[in-house]
Amino acid sequence: MTAETSSKTFDQDQFKAECIAGITDWVAENLGGTVVSTKRLERWRPQWKVSYTVDGQEHAVLVRGNRPNAGEHDLRFEMDVMAALEANDIRVPHIYGWMDTPKAFVMTWIDTEDRAPGMLHTAIENPTTMSDERWQAMLSYMDHLAQVHAVPVSEFTHIKSLSEPPETAADIALRATERMYMAGVYTNNNDSVFEFLQHWLRRNVPEHRTKASFIAGDAGQFMSAGTEVLALLDFEIANIGDTHWDLACFRGRHPYENMGDIPALYRRYEEVTGEPVDLPVVAYHTVAFLQLAGIATKFFGDPKAIGGNWIEGMLEYASITRRACEAIAELQGFELDYDLTLPEPAFKSLEESALQKMLADIARLPTSSAFQDWERDLLHAIPEFLLNHSRYRDWFEGESIRDINELTGGRHTDLTAADKAIVALIAHNDSDDDEALVRIMHHRSLRLSMIIAGTNPDPDNPLFHILDPILAAAD
Repeated sequence: MTAETSSKTFDQDQFKAECIAGITDWVAENLGGTVVSTKRLERWRPQWKVSYTVDGQEHAVLVRGNRPNAGEHDLRFEMDVMAALEANDIRVPHIYGWMDTPKAFVMTWIDTEDRAPGMLHTAIENPTTMSDERWQAMLSYMDHLAQVHAVPVSEFTHIKSLSEPPETAADIALRATERMYMAGVYTNNNDSVFEFLQHWLRRNVPEHRTKASFIAGDAGQFMSAGTEVLALLDFEIANIGDTHWDLACFRGRHPYENMGDIPALYRRYEEVTGEPVDLPVVAYHTVAFLQLAGIATKFFGDPKAIGGNWIEGMLEYASITRRACEAIAELQGFELDYDLTLPEPAFKSLEESALQKMLADIARLPTSSAFQDWERDLLHAIPEFLLNHSRYRDWFEGESIRDINELTGGRHTDLTAADKAIVALIAHNDSDDDEALVRIMHHRSLRLSMIIAGTNPDPDNPLFHILDPILAAAD
């Protein structure tokens, strides 16, 4: 068992040394190059920019490692998808191949301006902006996305997860979310919010959408220079499904990554494809995309995973589940209440003392190339959250129990029992209680966001950004 795979024996310096040695050997053997530098990038997965020389000329590649809790197949899947896209003249980085140490695949490094990492914890501190040039590139990206959707499904059937394209409207709409839902079941990462979202998705399938296409899965991610699109990126959840899933991704990612005028992007897509965008279907797939992304955030919290980003998972969980409720509310035509106020904090002396001690000691931890400043900051953010959570936990649980008891008629006094009651109601709900359930789930997610931020809802904080509506703009 290596340092890369064992949490008991893991050593940061050893891990770094093994990775650099493996990368150096791979570059020499496969690219005929001599590595001159490796730089680990700030992401929740290990990635490196690797610079090397061949005959005195400098080149660079990106070594893309695996997400925590993901299997080797998941990373190979993304590599195979990108290779198929490259073979069909889609503008993706050239794929050089697979390496075993570290488990990663290698692609051309794209020289461009810094791209926002698309993480909420960074967007809160440094909100992303949209320059005029990036906006023109965004519009051009819609042309490239249309080309991606036009690649025949048959070009991907050699890839195991894409070998049997969906045929019915229900399978097209639900395949990705059913897989993620079952992953949540198997790992005990589902909760009452995801139970409701999946039941809602099953009951509201767009039956008229029967064309299956290749979809990026997490669309909107690309590198640009000025107004030019240089390369499309991030195909780890690519699938065969409804193209409107990809259109929904723009709403799901914004404003963590500023996507600009989303309705204008949809109009550009219509111009390029010659087909109208069905906005209610985009709204449906907004819920679907957020369901998948929301369950994925729960995997960030695995304490046995090496690396990862626990606090990003918590931030995204609170924001994503709330915005999924907002997507349903817009589609079904009812208003949600944001008029919530934090109570006075309840200070618990033991937790205050212990967590303040952790914060002080983490702040003093030495950093190195193996444990960088940004990694220490992410670790520091965990007890910061727990300190706030301890101050408002009783309020959060009490309000959540009260909401559930009002709907179910129960007299529960603890949140675990109340959650079991609402899950039982969801299992038998035929839409009569949808509005009440959405309001309960929305308030719960909003309260969690308030605890994380330590403030009442603040529209200037991306954590509280309300999902941009799309249906009213079409009226």
